[in-house]
Amino acid sequence: MRSPHCHPLFVPALLCAATLLTARPAAADGRLFDGSASDAGISSQVIRLYEEAAVAAGRYQEARLAAEAQRVKAQRLEERLDRKRQEIDRLRDDLGRIARAQYRGSGALPVTAQFILARSLDDLMRSQRVLTRANLAVAGAIDKSRRAEARLAADEAEAAAARRVLDQRNADMAALKYDVEQKLEQARWQLQGQADASVAAGSCRGAVRLDQASAGLTRQWVPPVEGYVLSARFGSGGAHWASRHSGQDFALPIGSPVRAVGAGRVVRVLCGGAFGIEIVLEHAGGYYTQYAHLASVAVDPGDRVVTGQWIGQSGTSGNSTGPHLHFEVRVTPDYGSAIDPVPWLAARGAPVG
Repeated sequence: MRSPHCHPLFVPALLCAATLLTARPAAADGRLFDGSASDAGISSQVIRLYEEAAVAAGRYQEARLAAEAQRVKAQRLEERLDRKRQEIDRLRDDLGRIARAQYRGSGALPVTAQFILARSLDDLMRSQRVLTRANLAVAGAIDKSRRAEARLAADEAEAAAARRVLDQRNADMAALKYDVEQKLEQARWQLQGQADASVAAGSCRGAVRLDQASAGLTRQWVPPVEGYVLSARFGSGGAHWASRHSGQDFALPIGSPVRAVGAGRVVRVLCGGAFGIEIVLEHAGGYYTQYAHLASVAVDPGDRVVTGQWIGQSGTSGNSTGPHLHFEVRVTPDYGSAIDPVPWLAARGAPVG
């Protein structure tokens, strides 16, 4: 956020997989989404689309892995086909040698002529046996060659069919992934539009409860978000701050669930000012945690929360240069009492990095 709490946000290339756009998407007629859907509706839609996007991404990855496996299989099949082609070439050479040997051995003479020219009956019988074996060898070679060529044609057809099926599957998975991501991106900015309206009015819309499956957490402390990239750190300085940065920033897309790092009580929910939409929790031991630049809140002042409970959704409200969560650990509920949150979390078994 900007002075007195501003920070630069350089969203790394890792977030490109989440299809995070720098410009807000427009509706079909060119208007920005006006946030006409109910708060609960759009917040829940973003969560649902996140789940669908994860499923689509998983299926797309499976298709890519299948494509790689098929590529290896196709390579092996091609090597086998090459060996069969070489085998067929050898069979054809054998046929040529057999035919030439028959010709040189007078295999083409009529039986009557062979009988007349034969020096004895034994010679005649031997020549007939040689001729019979040669004819059988030729017939066997021809049959073997034909069967090899038939197998080769079948294998080539199988390989081509497998490639077509795989190409179609990859195209279907890519189209599904793209469609879900586009819907998610639109819903994100619609949610952010509602947050901006709340900040402009200086008044919160109230808690939007989110359906959260039980996380089954056994730890007492957790990081405030998942799937993040650390950006501005505590105590960092520069032209974007009037004083040192007072928290740790987690870069992640709009609408990502933000969770309570530990059990506690909601002492403050504000919508306005440099921090935009923010929540402050009180924890045992006299510590407080702040979650700022949110797109929505899922708790009200006075609520009790448990570790890992979703308390809101990330955004870019207030003086923010891009979607992220600004997280602070304080010794009072107020700005100016922050301590470095990274070692504080690490000391409680919730390292970030």
